Amino acid sequence: MSAFIDAQRERFGVELSCQTIDVSASAYYQRATGQRSARVVEDQRLVGVIREVHEANYCAYGYRPMWKALRRGGEDVGRGRVQRLMAQEAIQGAKRRGRPWRTTTPDEHAQRRPDLVGRDFSAPAPDRLWVCDFTYLRCWEGVVFFAFVIDVYSRRIVGWQFAGHMRTDLVLDALRMALGRRGPGADVALVHHSDRGSQYTSHDYTQTLDDAGVLASVGSTGDAYDNALAESFVDTFKTELIANRVWQTRTQLELAIVEYVG
Repeated sequence: MSAFIDAQRERFGVELSCQTIDVSASAYYQRATGQRSARVVEDQRLVGVIREVHEANYCAYGYRPMWKALRRGGEDVGRGRVQRLMAQEAIQGAKRRGRPWRTTTPDEHAQRRPDLVGRDFSAPAPDRLWVCDFTYLRCWEGVVFFAFVIDVYSRRIVGWQFAGHMRTDLVLDALRMALGRRGPGADVALVHHSDRGSQYTSHDYTQTLDDAGVLASVGSTGDAYDNALAESFVDTFKTELIANRVWQTRTQLELAIVEYVG
């Protein structure tokens, strides 16, 4: 832009040249002095903050989560400005991929529990509705499995476990962690919702729910919408933490999960 105006200014003048290419004459004079405007200086500062937040969150944030994170950090910045700066600097969030494995094996002989949720994933307070599931993860040492329990009201992971198998003990340990963190004296009905996987309909698992006074709710077989909140978390979790990274050991992966969950 400046080079074109410099070449034409003797013939047409600065103002006419700027008008022709639809730029501000004052911007041209400002740039000619070699001084940066206050907005440019602030943009460069924000880019530095955005890069720090992006790297601290596994390079997973797109412009909307980034904008919210900046606001939480005290940055008074608009969403459109964050979107512009991230696009300008080619800072991108994680991209979603498909998922090939199946971890839900229905137990056709188990007693069918009712679906108490009906795809309504809302709760009036904490410890009223939990959803759970588990998924597989890959590292150089092999396939490992991650089980979790989410409190629907707060969207917090209240229980989780990481193991090299997908037996009942995997999901049962996650449940016991969640029950152990439940507030004392809880006297309201708590619904525990899962799919029809054999781990969740096993005797040990259902007995633990009964002993804790928790109502078991089970969706239909092979329908992701019946446990959509848990499925959505798995998709986000794999996109933000697992995809596009090489995990060498189970220990390395487990430490990353601990940090992510925290």
